[in-house]
Amino acid sequence: MSRDHSSLPRWRTVLGREYAERHGLGSGAGGAEMGELERAGELLDFLFADSEGSNKQGASQSGGLTVAHWVQEVRELFPHSAKEVLEGELVRRRGIGELLSQPDLLERIEPNVELVKTLISHRDLLNPETRVLARKIIDQVVAELREKLKLQVEPALIGALRRDRHSPRHVARNLDLKTTVRRNLRHWDAASERLLVERLYFHAAERKQRPWNIIIAVDQSGSMLDSAIFSAIMASIFAELPTLKTSLFLFDTRIADLTEQVGQPVDVLMQVQLGGGTDIGMAMAYAATLVREPARSIVVLITDFYEGGDAASLVRNVAELCEAGVRCVGLGALGYDARPQYDKAMAKRCRKVGMDILLCTPERLAEAMAEIIRG
Repeated sequence: MSRDHSSLPRWRTVLGREYAERHGLGSGAGGAEMGELERAGELLDFLFADSEGSNKQGASQSGGLTVAHWVQEVRELFPHSAKEVLEGELVRRRGIGELLSQPDLLERIEPNVELVKTLISHRDLLNPETRVLARKIIDQVVAELREKLKLQVEPALIGALRRDRHSPRHVARNLDLKTTVRRNLRHWDAASERLLVERLYFHAAERKQRPWNIIIAVDQSGSMLDSAIFSAIMASIFAELPTLKTSLFLFDTRIADLTEQVGQPVDVLMQVQLGGGTDIGMAMAYAATLVREPARSIVVLITDFYEGGDAASLVRNVAELCEAGVRCVGLGALGYDARPQYDKAMAKRCRKVGMDILLCTPERLAEAMAEIIRG
C-alpha cells in the first residue's frame, strides 16, 4: 500500500520527531512540507508553550497568532479528529475571553464537553449574542450525550424494574403471559409439543406498584463540573423511567432543589454555581427529608468528599440513612475522562457506616442501581 507523503509532516508534528522516525515517518519532506510542518509546530506551541517568563514572547514565536487565526489554520492543517482534540485544548488552556465575546469565533469551535464546561464556568462573561449561541451549543452537546447514554443505561434499569413489578400473589387476571412463556422456553418438550411451565409470572396490581425514590445530590465545587454535567443528564433519563420518582438538588452551603426541572438538564446546568463552601452533611440531612419509603429509596451523592462543614455530622447523617434502610451511593466522580481528586479518608468513613463508594461511568452507576432494585 502506498503512503501519502503529504501527511507526513502533520504526523511528525503530532507524534513527535523521535517516535515518528522510529516508526518510519522520516523527514524526507520538501521545502513546502517543511514549511507546513513548522506552521503546525507553531500552532501547537500556541497551545502548549509555557506562557510565563521567557515565553511571554509567544506571540512572535507563534507568528503573531490570535485565537481566530489559530482556529482557521488548525482547520486547514489537521484532520477532523485531531482538530477536535486541539480545539478542546484551546478551550481548556487559553483564549476564553475572545471565545466568549465573538459569536462568529465561538460558532466555529466544534461543540464538545470541554466547551460546555467553559461556557458554564464563565457564563457571566457572555454578551447577549454569545449567550444565545452558548445556550444552543450546550443544548446540542447535552442532547447528543443524553441520547448516547439513554441507549446504554436504560436496558439495565428497565430490566430491573420489570422484575421488581412481578408479584408473588398468583392472581389470574395479573398473569404475565409473555414473560411466563419466554422464561419457560427451555422446558419445551419437542416430543409432546408442549411447554412445561415450571414457574408462572404475575404482574403486581397497578395500585400496589410502589415507586423507587431516587434522590440525587450534586456538589457544586469547581472540581465537580464534569460530574455535574453527567449527573444532570442521568437524572433526566431516570425521570422518564416507569416507577422511578427522581429528585435532584445542587448544594454548596445552601440547597437548590431542582426536582421540578429534572427533565431539562440544560436548565439545571445553567443554574450550577461553581465554587464557595461545601456542607455535605447538610446535603445528606436534606436528602433524608425527601425519603418516603426507606427500603425503596436510593440516595446518590456526587461529591469530592472535602467537607467544609461538620465531618461528624456528615458521617452521622449517612449512618442514620443507611440504618433506616436507605441505600446510599457516594460518587467521587461520574463520567469517562474524570481524574478524580477526592478526600479518600472521608469517603472511607462514609463507607464504614454503609455508603457504597464508586468512581464510575454512567453505565456502571445504572448497573449499581439495577442491582439494588433487583435486591
